[in-house]
Amino acid sequence: MNCELSKDFIAQMRNLIGEDELHQLLDALEGPSPTTIRINPAKADRDFLGCAEAPAVPWCAEGVYLADRPSFTLDPLFHAGAYYVQEASSMFIAHLLREYVGDTDITALDLCAAPGGKSTLLQSCLSAGSTLIANEIMPKRAWILRENISKWGGDNVIVTNNRPEDFRRMREAFDLILCDVPCSGEGMFRKDEGAIRDWSLQNVEMCAERQRDIVETIWPCLRPGGLMIYSTCTYNTLEDEENVRWISQELGADILPCRAKSEWNVVGNLLDDTFDCCHFFPHRIQGEGFFCAILRKHGEPTNRKTSSLPLKGAGGSLRLLPDPLFSSLPHGGDLEGALVPVDHPTALRYLHGEALVLPPDVPKGQVIITYRGLPLGLVKNIGNRANNLYPKEWRIRKQVESL
Repeated sequence: MNCELSKDFIAQMRNLIGEDELHQLLDALEGPSPTTIRINPAKADRDFLGCAEAPAVPWCAEGVYLADRPSFTLDPLFHAGAYYVQEASSMFIAHLLREYVGDTDITALDLCAAPGGKSTLLQSCLSAGSTLIANEIMPKRAWILRENISKWGGDNVIVTNNRPEDFRRMREAFDLILCDVPCSGEGMFRKDEGAIRDWSLQNVEMCAERQRDIVETIWPCLRPGGLMIYSTCTYNTLEDEENVRWISQELGADILPCRAKSEWNVVGNLLDDTFDCCHFFPHRIQGEGFFCAILRKHGEPTNRKTSSLPLKGAGGSLRLLPDPLFSSLPHGGDLEGALVPVDHPTALRYLHGEALVLPPDVPKGQVIITYRGLPLGLVKNIGNRANNLYPKEWRIRKQVESL
């Protein structure tokens, strides 16, 4: 960490966690960040990825700590959606979903979803009968979200590019809303020096106000009895505990138990003991800074089925992002007889956007390139070569000589 931390930030943390822990936190911020991945259970397991002996993230069964950081760009399994590179602390949401949702079919909204870590986590944790809308307000980030959702796989996710107020006509449509709200980013100081430079007490106050605006806008879309997971990647209580209390008191919600096992070293409420929440500090756990709480909206749950999600009722206000990779599959998406396995060098050339030469027995037309049994994308085989149909915006940008 080359940037100097603000004296106001240091004073804030001294008041919150005390002098001894402050020095431990500052020492941790000078150290390296752990590298963690979350395995896609629909596509892979530890043995398949060669990390059977790697330590597990305690609160997420699919989370794995890696000894070093490999070149994920040069791993076709990463592009195939076999795993997602995700910060360990944020995987705690899997623990909350196991406790409060389980196998129940629900309709869920990930409101601030890009780049897709929590959306892919939700997709893996929710039942097959559930529906997830993954939304991102920033257009460029929404396209990245779409890419990661598409690669992860599954047909129960809709990616949208909208403001929170665009969902107003979808009143009481969601059983679960994840609000991983934009924040001052204190928990990412070790990984993002820009967050250090941008931090100020004024920015903290501005973020807290914006977070309340976001939650208040989307709150009518949560069903009575529905759940909201509120999370940030920051430490201060203005954006965390005080906002959770505000949601409970002003909007009408019960703050539910949000507890971790003692051996996980997660910290609870920094203000008082009136409600549960969880803080993750990098000097206590292997991960970055993170905060979360879970609330239940007042009112009796209704019996609306997931299938009644009123997407059409939203008129033209929802901008849905199509899937560019599999929307043009032959035979309505039927992959039987259209799979062509390739080795590692050929997979990288495909991901780089090159034309391929396929074995002579491969049928002409659109076929699916696979690596170790997982689909990477389409080519159009014309006999003497196969034209690459992998989306241009997804392609590896390194020169082929370096692959």
